[in-house]
Amino acid sequence: MAKPGKGRRFIISSFLFIAFLCTIASINEVRFNQLLGFSRCALTYGSYNSSLDDAILPIKSSDDEIRILLGILTLPDQYPRRHFLRLVYGTQKVVGARVDVKFVFCNLTKEDQKVLVALEIMQYNDIIILNCQENMNKGKTYTYFSSLPDMLIDESGSESGSYPPYHYVMKGDDDAYFRLNNLAESLRPLPRDDLYYGYTIPCKEMNPVGRYMSGMGYLISWDIVEWLKDSDIPKKHLEGPEDKVFGDWMQEGKRGKNRHNAKWSMYNYPDPPSSCTHELWPDTVAVHLLKRQDKWVRTLEYFNATQDLKPSNLYHIH
Repeated sequence: MAKPGKGRRFIISSFLFIAFLCTIASINEVRFNQLLGFSRCALTYGSYNSSLDDAILPIKSSDDEIRILLGILTLPDQYPRRHFLRLVYGTQKVVGARVDVKFVFCNLTKEDQKVLVALEIMQYNDIIILNCQENMNKGKTYTYFSSLPDMLIDESGSESGSYPPYHYVMKGDDDAYFRLNNLAESLRPLPRDDLYYGYTIPCKEMNPVGRYMSGMGYLISWDIVEWLKDSDIPKKHLEGPEDKVFGDWMQEGKRGKNRHNAKWSMYNYPDPPSSCTHELWPDTVAVHLLKRQDKWVRTLEYFNATQDLKPSNLYHIH
């Protein structure tokens, strides 16, 4: 039988050993948090807060699933383009985020559109029809953003599902290729309020403060969507290049204090070369000016868009 003194010494030694392990763990946790903070600071390159004299943005961390609406502005008669883009976006995998891609155009004006577009809606449910006459630079973008709050409220007057329905809303061109997972990942460290995100114009400019974002695709947080609906500022200034006009609204309304320049994750197709172009590279969010099928094909090949194609006896693609 063990002596009582030895038992007490064993208990005291065990207690001291456990306390020592807890102390080491606490020190390592502090060091880990310091390293994590350092790495997060590195990820904020390209983001600015104009109210803080261009200081780096604080990190917005959340475990919530990011909800993004990507509205692609197009025309009712662009049936082949929409079907093609459904293939492009429907085959992309997005992890830890919800990205809804919708095609946006104004009121239908032809009898055939009323039949064919109705069939598209029945099959895909991915079309938004705005109450406007089709136009490029006379208020279509404003109608898109400002209509969303009312569109996303059900008939009883309450919000449908989570609020906000989307954390971010994006306007995109139909000749741009958006890599949805990269888009979502680029938004994770950014604020979810007063955010204005895109490719800063002019092309050589990296500081987005006082600038505007290219019409290839720019994104705003939901609070700015609601501001656009209620503010008189956009209503007084609707005509002109839509991306520049949008930037004017942000400046006059002192909105978009949190700005993120996504250059060079967003860029124009490399051919023909210009100050706005960039070679295709893995960290891409969007490639613009895909005006021809061969440019689409080269882009899709580069990003290995068919990598998830399963082998089958029904086809042989090498």
